[in-house]
Amino acid sequence: MIDALGAPQSLLLLGGTSDIALAIARRYAAVRTLRVVLAARPTPRRSAAAAELAELGCTVEEVDLEARDAFSREAAIEQAFAGGDIDVAVVAFGLLGDAEQAWTDPALVSELAEVNYVAPVHLGVLLSNKMKAQSHGRIVALSSVAGERVRRSNFVYGSTKAGMDAFYLGLGEALRGTGVQVLVVRPGFVKSKMTDGLPAAPLAVTPQEVAEATVAGVKEKREIIWVPAPMRVVMSGLRHVPRPLFRRLPI
Repeated sequence: MIDALGAPQSLLLLGGTSDIALAIARRYAAVRTLRVVLAARPTPRRSAAAAELAELGCTVEEVDLEARDAFSREAAIEQAFAGGDIDVAVVAFGLLGDAEQAWTDPALVSELAEVNYVAPVHLGVLLSNKMKAQSHGRIVALSSVAGERVRRSNFVYGSTKAGMDAFYLGLGEALRGTGVQVLVVRPGFVKSKMTDGLPAAPLAVTPQEVAEATVAGVKEKREIIWVPAPMRVVMSGLRHVPRPLFRRLPI
């Protein structure tokens, strides 16, 4: 269970090598020892992450997860919950892809749709079923401001995040009264391995900043947060810009 200080006893990272996910784990590990389940492909990066968290005092379990494989997703959730209740589960994986290639390449657009939308939705249902059975838990969905108003410059990625974001908001409503809550996190540009090599956008943040905001959001039982907070005002304005003008903006 999550204690009075907002710290969980157990944490599931779906996308356990994500910079943001690991920053969240470090943040919680600084408060108390906890059980961490790292669900990701079996890679040296996952092993290194597990070793780092173990050094911080965490009990770490490594679980194989292939996001595009439904059987792998189901097996990962079963294995994660077999070790006991999960207090906080973070859905943290995703692909950015090449924006111009994505809308002309059938294979790439299929991969983006599966990884960024189909897999998170499937896992959301699996997680909610498990957490309803234990009568408590928080699901954290790492979304993106790219899904708030989809731009021409990355509309394939933005559309997948828009769908994923909408699903988790709806899931939160559906879970009201069950003891399970959902937090949708909408970061702006995050300086991480996913965006390595891309020019930083205004209001760019670090994985650590997203982690701090997420941990606070879970503690405060928030439903949606923007990181950084001023991004909420920016996106509110952009949502109301007429389309002819919007398409001329350098974004």
